[in-house]
Amino acid sequence: MATQVAEVFYEIAGSDAPVRFTAYDGSAAGPADAEIKVDVVNPRAVTYLASAPGSLGFARAYIMGDLELTGDIYDVLRLFTNLSISDMGMGTKIGLARKLGPLAIKRAPRPAEEARMTGRLHSQSRDAQAIAHHYNVSNRFYELVLGPSMAYTCAVYPTAESTLEEAQWAKHDLVARKLGLTSGMRLLDVGCGWGGMVRHAAKEYGVKALGVTLSQAQAEYAQKRIADEGLSDLAEVRFLDYRKVEETGFDAVSAIGLAEHIGRAQMPSYFSSIYEKVKPGGRFLNHCITRPKSTDKAIDKGGFIDRYVFPDGELTAAGPLATNMQDAGFEVRHLENLREHYGMTCAAWGVNLEANWDEAVAEVGAPRAKVWQIYLAGSRLNFERDEIELHQILGVRLDGENAHFPLRPQFQ
Repeated sequence: MATQVAEVFYEIAGSDAPVRFTAYDGSAAGPADAEIKVDVVNPRAVTYLASAPGSLGFARAYIMGDLELTGDIYDVLRLFTNLSISDMGMGTKIGLARKLGPLAIKRAPRPAEEARMTGRLHSQSRDAQAIAHHYNVSNRFYELVLGPSMAYTCAVYPTAESTLEEAQWAKHDLVARKLGLTSGMRLLDVGCGWGGMVRHAAKEYGVKALGVTLSQAQAEYAQKRIADEGLSDLAEVRFLDYRKVEETGFDAVSAIGLAEHIGRAQMPSYFSSIYEKVKPGGRFLNHCITRPKSTDKAIDKGGFIDRYVFPDGELTAAGPLATNMQDAGFEVRHLENLREHYGMTCAAWGVNLEANWDEAVAEVGAPRAKVWQIYLAGSRLNFERDEIELHQILGVRLDGENAHFPLRPQFQ
């Protein structure tokens, strides 16, 4: 009897999966009225799944057009996060291998969207490659996904009904209030992205703000926005590694989404470098994605996120981050977990992407747009399931014994 490809997929997914599989060989399996439908377009889809089980193989096949999906990508990933032969018994694996035949061992080409990094891990040159891979895609594409704020970090939702733009404004304002910004202060924003925090500090608080980013596309965009908004006398964004900022004595430093790119081994030097930039009595806020436990591995090396989204990105838990901040000299004054907010943020970005799908595909191509579909939906799931978190940690460089901090926080 010939291999029934749809039945193989259905067997891998689980016999009770509410999914309809169809395949290039004419086979079909699963409930005919299922809202989620997966069409196995050609044999290469089988090769991808067999050679890289789980989310990576599934993503590769989808990105390359070898799998076609019907249904919300979030609902699809909820079902297929663990689509893998790795958890099956040996007898089942052998049976599937016989059904798949040569497809089970055949190699398939890596999609062009996969990162190919060179050089020493977390060297300045390799960090620049990693940042360019993710951020130098297309400013227009990011506008379609992120919206007018161009804020590519966790928003803070005042209410469940708040819009994405309201929540991004609230995030920047929360950071500003935690840092105690007032007119005339100097702010350094490291890993500043498209300059959202820099512009907010200048516009809303009269702060003289400097932002630095390793993405030239971001720096150019940010400088134009600064000029267009009439903020050039207060705000500036440079295409520069944070380690090469020569100025010191800043009243405050913010790092909103930078630490994920630093690497665990580099955390002590990262915090020490920031400490040297802050004047006595000045504050530093670190905002980054974290692991729930310090024993969790830093990165799924070779997984989907590492290959397609954030090459060399590493996550650590809030505890070690706070310890590293303290060891660098900061007194930790406040720590907050915004996990649920990031799940909501990813959901809003996903809605933007779907609403602008045709233009997004025209801008960056279908494969990269599909990468972002998977990335945003998968990240939303991970935040909702507490597989990753988002922490803001606020520290102060003491002025002698004085933290210049109120008895109770004024930023809530």
